[in-house]
Amino acid sequence: MNQSLESPRRILALDDDPTGSQCVAGVDIAFQEDPAIPARVLQEPGATCFVLMNSRALPEADAVAKNRRILEGVLAAGVSPQGLHLISRSDSTLRGHVLAEPNVLADVLAEHGVEVDGFLFCPAMIEAGRFTRDDVHYAMVQGEAREAADTDFAKDATFGYTQSNLRLFLEERSGGAVKADDVVSIGLDDIREGGVDRVEQILAGVSERRWVVVNATEYSDMEVVTQALARREAAGRTFITRCGPSFVRPLSGQQGAAVLTPADITVAADRLPHGLVVVGSHVGLTTRQLEAVQRRGTLVEFELQVPLLLDPKTRDAHLSEVTEGLRGQLASDDCVVYTSRDLVRTESKDESLEIARRVSDAVVELVVSIRTARPAWVVGKGGITSHEVAANGLGISHAEVAGQFFPGQISLFTARQAPPETLGVPYVVFPGNVGGDEALADVVERLQEATQQNRSK
Repeated sequence: MNQSLESPRRILALDDDPTGSQCVAGVDIAFQEDPAIPARVLQEPGATCFVLMNSRALPEADAVAKNRRILEGVLAAGVSPQGLHLISRSDSTLRGHVLAEPNVLADVLAEHGVEVDGFLFCPAMIEAGRFTRDDVHYAMVQGEAREAADTDFAKDATFGYTQSNLRLFLEERSGGAVKADDVVSIGLDDIREGGVDRVEQILAGVSERRWVVVNATEYSDMEVVTQALARREAAGRTFITRCGPSFVRPLSGQQGAAVLTPADITVAADRLPHGLVVVGSHVGLTTRQLEAVQRRGTLVEFELQVPLLLDPKTRDAHLSEVTEGLRGQLASDDCVVYTSRDLVRTESKDESLEIARRVSDAVVELVVSIRTARPAWVVGKGGITSHEVAANGLGISHAEVAGQFFPGQISLFTARQAPPETLGVPYVVFPGNVGGDEALADVVERLQEATQQNRSK
């Protein structure tokens, strides 16, 4: 079970999609830019607040501007930069604006008199089989540990890469601005043999925004690093972390996983007895998970055909047809709506992002129309999809992480601020690239059990 280590560290995690809180529980999530939410949360010592930016769906310049706007707003709202640890939370398979986002956060801190000594780079997500050894990042794919550059994630239309060694990756992603030889490495031998003292010694030699690769294959590795980091912070040094979900747990002073049973999930009696799964992610794992749901046959399926959504002549009619069909079906069945599996892409990164945004806008429009039907629960499948469904579809502005469906994977959010028809709905943030092939079907089954148990009370 998730336990606290009584960390006094205040953490503001600027998350580039809503999946970064999978390894923690009882922390606050802000879906909008309103600085009042994190400003209020971060008054307490040891508090952690995520602000969801969906910046992975933005061009770099827009992502940088959003990071700056949010951090400046939080500081202007009264949060002191002294003793505040910033997390630029990102993908455990190395996608996103890896260098630009932490650098602009460092710029903002410098404008407030705080110089950043270094960037800790720890993309690990232990539960999903994403780990770093000898500076090489690995991802489990169908039971096999592969170097990250040898996976489908590295072929991403917008954030593709060719290097698995994180020092070489940083050089590649920066266009040579960061030299691999200048990147500091905290190795597993440093952590396991030298312990906190050795890691602190390494961090003590870091200055002027140098990048530091954190090797980790288990949580105990990251716990040693965070203890060493606490010593440097107590000495007045400042680091910004760029990490996957796992490193957030020891940084925030938590241990273990908060795994939810059907009895832990509350479904209000005034909601429909059936729920909705919204699938937008196109990674291979998501498609296999969708196929597993289809094999079990427990959900009525609706398909949003992307070519029809991209054509102005057919968009509105197609979207209206699917939306009306879905609203009617939810009265009697659990449903899944998914975007067609043939990925539409171009060679241009900006054009690929624009296509993704247009499809995402259609999905949001559908969810806005559906939410007044008050489904029992909603699952958002895919990083960008789950953010857009929550923030713009369901209108959630502030939520709390209740826990996860599996250790360190797939969070359930409880809305604290949302429209009346959304308040209280169990909302599941299901990343596109985590879990086994049966995971989505298993999550749906647990939600169905929770709905039945609440109805029988």
